[in-house]
Amino acid sequence: MEVVICKTKEEASRLAADMITAAVKKNPKTVLGLATGSTPVMMYSEMAKAVKAKKVSYKLVKSWNLDEYVGLAGTHDQSYRYFMNENLFKKIDIKLSNTHVLNGLAKNPEKECRAYEAQIKKAGGIDIQVLGIGSDGHIAFNEPGTSLSSRTSVVYLTPSTIKDNARLFFGGDMSKVPTQALSMGVGTICEAKKIIMLAFGKGKADAIKGCVEGGMSQFCTASALQAHNDTWIFCDEAAASKLKLKDYYAWRSATKLGL
Repeated sequence: MEVVICKTKEEASRLAADMITAAVKKNPKTVLGLATGSTPVMMYSEMAKAVKAKKVSYKLVKSWNLDEYVGLAGTHDQSYRYFMNENLFKKIDIKLSNTHVLNGLAKNPEKECRAYEAQIKKAGGIDIQVLGIGSDGHIAFNEPGTSLSSRTSVVYLTPSTIKDNARLFFGGDMSKVPTQALSMGVGTICEAKKIIMLAFGKGKADAIKGCVEGGMSQFCTASALQAHNDTWIFCDEAAASKLKLKDYYAWRSATKLGL
């Protein structure tokens, strides 16, 4: 696990985007796992800039998103499919047919989840998985208490996640936030060859400390990444503020990145 501590979220987002751009240039058929929420938006913008500057092409790239709300169509302006279309897919040259988001309106959600897993496996697995982290240490919609070996499934959202997502996506109205979602499992996520996590702000400091320096536990599902052999966490100083070994992490990651 490498922790890259940057002065600003802008710098962290740019470095993360540069890592993805370099990987896609090296392997034009890279399979990406993508995340939604406010955290990766700046990174997506940097990825789009690289495409516009003709530094990289996503024409052969395939992507699978982490999650989607149960009950929302992909055309709904609060769905994660809509979010991805607006914040990334329309801004790069990826084929929409190569992008995959779980179907929130699936008549048989369990079957949808099994099929999603099969699609990822058929594609050869995810090469780079992008993650954010919840204030309680969850990744995707794998809330505290979720098994660290969990697979893509139907999940229930905690009140804290509903509150956070209402603030971000539903105008603050908690009653409008779905209480269920379809989500990649922790075990599914950890099968990605490389993982890039983004975390910004003081509100994520406890979560990052638990993820990096806490014991591996289902009560902080992000802690499962400690057993992954190629995880990079890009965070600002506020998110890294509670790490005991932050100076060491910063030195080690800067050495590896040649900064």
